[in-house]
Amino acid sequence: MKTNPRLLILLTVTAMALALVGCSDDDDPAAPMTGETFTITVANVTAASNQFGSGAFTTPVGGSDPAPIGPGGAYEVRFGAAPGHKLSFATMMVQSNDLFYAPDGGGIELYDGTTPNSGDVTGQLMLWDAGTEANEEPGLGANQAPRQGGADIGPADGDNSVRLVDDGYTYPAVADVIAATLTSHGAGEFTLRIENVSDDQTLMPSSGPSLAVPLAPGVFVIHTTNDPLFSAGMAERSNGLEDLAEDGNAAMLAAALVADTGLVGPLAPGAYAVHDAGMPIFTSGMADAGNGLEGLAEDGAADPLAMYLDGLDDVSAAGAFAVPVGEMNPGPLFPGQSYRFTVTARPGDRLSLATMFVQSNDLFFGFGDLGLALFDGAGMAVTGDVTAQLMLWDAGTEANQWPGAGPDQAPRQSDANTGADDADDAVRTVADGYIYPAVADVVQLTISVE
Repeated sequence: MKTNPRLLILLTVTAMALALVGCSDDDDPAAPMTGETFTITVANVTAASNQFGSGAFTTPVGGSDPAPIGPGGAYEVRFGAAPGHKLSFATMMVQSNDLFYAPDGGGIELYDGTTPNSGDVTGQLMLWDAGTEANEEPGLGANQAPRQGGADIGPADGDNSVRLVDDGYTYPAVADVIAATLTSHGAGEFTLRIENVSDDQTLMPSSGPSLAVPLAPGVFVIHTTNDPLFSAGMAERSNGLEDLAEDGNAAMLAAALVADTGLVGPLAPGAYAVHDAGMPIFTSGMADAGNGLEGLAEDGAADPLAMYLDGLDDVSAAGAFAVPVGEMNPGPLFPGQSYRFTVTARPGDRLSLATMFVQSNDLFFGFGDLGLALFDGAGMAVTGDVTAQLMLWDAGTEANQWPGAGPDQAPRQSDANTGADDADDAVRTVADGYIYPAVADVVQLTISVE
């Protein structure tokens, strides 16, 4: 059978034309004609933390600078919490050597089942002895904060255990010094108000005038396990409780708590696209186009967006990454796990992707709307850690709630696609006043070339 010369020439020209498609510079000898194969790894690098939230209360309500509170003064703390979370806090009884007010190690329950608690919680507070300094009569001791010559002075306590105060001296009832009120605002948010209710007759030493009892700046912590601040019957942990209980200095204990505080949670299956033009997933500053991003950002449903991307003319590869490495079935990505997928791209191609920040209403990690260039200006493949190019985006489809605590967020919502509409429907980088972990503390994205 003879070959048609004209057909052979046509096939040769067609093959040459197809080989040139996707090249960013036909004259660049370094540009690969058949593309490169990239392996993309999305890892959840969230570190384990024992506390959901923590911080210090230092500035009185109505004040501008850190200070103790006297009669009628108050501290307030606003925080987020979900069912199962408990509240603990500590504040110094200033007319003492090392005494502080706090609940027991179990903390204060913030929910009754799924119903948030509100009201007076003073009855759950106790007066504790930190066991770090020998006690003197309250209101008279020369080594107590109002009278001592400097911080951290006074002889050591013969019993170094943290315990309920029982030293033979007379102390006012807890409720005559401090009032603690918990207010639920709904949507997983609370305010704790700590008020000084003492007056100039509250403390009556054996000699000298009667006294009010100041309260000092303190710390709070939102937790699920017991004993976040101390363990009754055990020595102080050298974590800063001594500074708080002896001198009203909350800084060291607050820092220790913050170092063990974080928002721990999974990432959800995501969608990706390799494209040579356009903004396939979203356009920054514009409303979501309704192509599947809402379902991904609110509920971790990646398939609809992946299917849409796969049908776009300027997308050469698209799909969902849903199965953690080492697993057999699709599922969320927990700390220490990774998703991995492979694509082929040519110079001029870019990578766009999105994966839900699960402890949110509609936030997702992704590159800018144009995606990430997979080749540099010289036509060389981009490899290595590109996490710095990722951002946390707000899809603008659902109103945000306290991260990790909102009842309309995926881990806690009653059903998919629930929650109030966002007043601003633009896709934008998140800026809602809540505090989020750094992107690199949650996700790591690396690229390698085979």
